[in-house]
Amino acid sequence: MEQHRTNPACAVCHLEMDPIGFGLENYDASGAWRTHDGKFVIDASGTLPGGRSFDGAKGLEALLKSKSDLFTRNFTEKVMTYALGRGVERFDKSTVDGIVADAAAHNYHFSTLVMDIVNSKAFLMRHAEDAN
Repeated sequence: MEQHRTNPACAVCHLEMDPIGFGLENYDASGAWRTHDGKFVIDASGTLPGGRSFDGAKGLEALLKSKSDLFTRNFTEKVMTYALGRGVERFDKSTVDGIVADAAAHNYHFSTLVMDIVNSKAFLMRHAEDAN
């Protein structure tokens, strides 16, 4: 079998992204639970760049919950980027701070985060041409 060489530019991101995917490996493309991929037993363990290890989706969930504010901030910024059709800028910091604080106050419910984003000044005041 031919050995594939990893592009160093790609490897940097994959070192951070791949472990999260490993934690969800027991789920197939349609979300069904599986223990094997063909004849191979699935290894759903991983180690994040900071050195923290987990085993499976429950272990990944516990690890992410231990950093709820950091995870919520990152997730909020990614969802806002999608919702606004632009990157999150320095002037959006207070909006993100408020959304993260409100999410924490409401037990990190996804609906709170989404409602806060769509009710934010940044979302409501975006230009009409940006919404297309």
